[in-house]
Amino acid sequence: TTAFTALGAKLAKADGRADQHEFDTFATVFQPDSGSERNVHRLYDLARQTTRGFESYAKRLAKRYRSCPQLLEDVLDGLFHIAASDGAVTADELEYLEAVAVLFGLSALTFRRLKATHLGAGADDPYVILGVLPDASDEVVRAAWRQQVSASHPDRARARGLPGEFIEVAEAKTASINAAFDAVMKERRELALEGAA
Repeated sequence: TTAFTALGAKLAKADGRADQHEFDTFATVFQPDSGSERNVHRLYDLARQTTRGFESYAKRLAKRYRSCPQLLEDVLDGLFHIAASDGAVTADELEYLEAVAVLFGLSALTFRRLKATHLGAGADDPYVILGVLPDASDEVVRAAWRQQVSASHPDRARARGLPGEFIEVAEAKTASINAAFDAVMKERRELALEGAA
């Protein structure tokens, strides 16, 4: 409870201000029991004075729940809710969330999925183009790529006797799908190399 509370409070301070609205969101997300609500509120008030020291709380949770990564992901998901509670997630809050994800031992792809879930992903995001989640397996990514290339291949447009403009659109779409697949696989290779180092 102490670690959850401190992480939530210190996140609220990451954008320079920590208001009652963020505490209300924290209480909704983490739901302290009625017997400890006053102590949790007092601890929250102390912790939200500075972001310093959040690393030790994140490490404590990571150590305790390393065999349950889904719980750590749920905590990070809750922290995203707190960050977004005032209507915008700032760059400082995003940096804090990413640091917590790293300390939790969550993959960069898991963080990317959670970020996209809460903040949306750009239309040019290769995972959006392929229609898969950032932490989908290589096999799922490869299957989605094959299916999309097959469906949009220019030869299909030619076989249906479509005009040249449609063939050009199909060529551009296929090129975009291939580029997205290449970008995803390159990123994964780089992440694997970083993880091995």
